[in-house]
Amino acid sequence: MNAPPVIVIGNGIAGVSFARNFRKKSSKPILIISKETPYFFSRTAIMYVYMGHLRWEDTQPYENTFWKKNKLDLLQGTVTQINPKEKNIRLSDKSILYYDSLIIATGSIPNKFGWPGENLKGVQGLYSKQDLDSLEDYSPSTNEAVIVGGGLIGVELAEMLHSRGKKVTFLVRENSFWNNVLPKEESKLINQHLLEHVIDLRLNTNLSEIIEDKIGRVKAIRTDSGEIINCQFVGLTTGVRPNIDFIKNTDIATNRGILVNKYLETNQNSIYAIGDCSEQQEPQTGRRSIEAVWYTGRMMGETLAQTLTGNKKAYNPGHWFNSAKFFDIEYQTYGLVAAQPTKPEKHFHWKHPNENVAITLAYDENTKKFLGINTFGIRMRHELLDKILCEKKSVFCMIEQLANCNFDPEFFKTYEKKILLKFNQDFNTNIKLKKKSWKVIFNNIIS
Repeated sequence: MNAPPVIVIGNGIAGVSFARNFRKKSSKPILIISKETPYFFSRTAIMYVYMGHLRWEDTQPYENTFWKKNKLDLLQGTVTQINPKEKNIRLSDKSILYYDSLIIATGSIPNKFGWPGENLKGVQGLYSKQDLDSLEDYSPSTNEAVIVGGGLIGVELAEMLHSRGKKVTFLVRENSFWNNVLPKEESKLINQHLLEHVIDLRLNTNLSEIIEDKIGRVKAIRTDSGEIINCQFVGLTTGVRPNIDFIKNTDIATNRGILVNKYLETNQNSIYAIGDCSEQQEPQTGRRSIEAVWYTGRMMGETLAQTLTGNKKAYNPGHWFNSAKFFDIEYQTYGLVAAQPTKPEKHFHWKHPNENVAITLAYDENTKKFLGINTFGIRMRHELLDKILCEKKSVFCMIEQLANCNFDPEFFKTYEKKILLKFNQDFNTNIKLKKKSWKVIFNNIIS
């Protein structure tokens, strides 16, 4: 490379989205550095590789020839130092590389909280390709596993281990699963679903110590009540934190993550941060300063590519949305639905009496403006829900459009009539469902 390249540290969704979109408008050399894998892969697919639903090569969205064809240079290595004044980085092999612009997209790493034994063999998180490989190595000699932390990665790991016949104990410090995110009715639904899948769910339980065997591997854990639980594997899934330890001794400003403005700029010239490792100094109302989810990383990469190709653009994540799976219950959320709503937010909740299907609608009790929705067992159309939120429609409009929002009306059971019946009873209304082509709805202002 003759001219200093644009260097991207990290080949996750944020870094690769930037590189792809930057290349569409610029011929500048681009170098993507990652210590994890040579090629970009879908991190959310890790669990399906372990469960035998996918091969590893199926997790790579692009063929290996894609990178050379698009003149995206790849380097598998570890960055150990950044020198903003000299505009260069140092790698673990002592080599020095100069950059024109530097994009830090190093993602997250699992949290650890100083538990005795947390670095033993058989103790790990579930985030990287290396985590998947070590899980495979430990699995043949694991009959009993303990998972610590009640989040989405914990549920994924529980399902993975359960699929191979392991006995799984799940330690959750709260009194109900993920109740800092889900309203109590939904959290209770997931509690019951985990128990139905023979997961030994221990609520109000903390990890105290991880106990070592004679060869340096975990053999048991001790809870805060003093109970000993035998296990050969411990999954630490108590959240993640920005992977920024390697820049702690630089002049790049950090808090929990790398601090960036709305243009994803750090306090150092020509250095940017995107994805899980970045922290918004002025996040949008209702949004967190760090959001470690796939789609925000992609949006940050796309936004920064616009800026660095001459169209300066502020990062705007729009309305919050996310999706996940609790074993065989699909979950989606759009807009903002508080776990413990405070006035003026109020909730309408419906659950099927016999099936694991439920929704929660959040709205302003004064203006009746629709604020958000959680769904369990019902897939929704992103485009239409986002449109309803953007147009600040009422909860009454939302319930009218429920059938049009349903993504699977042709192939799966529908529940709109049952939901509407309860809504009309609760609100003393006589609303009827509006059924139209969703494309017609999307292309016209909802009346």
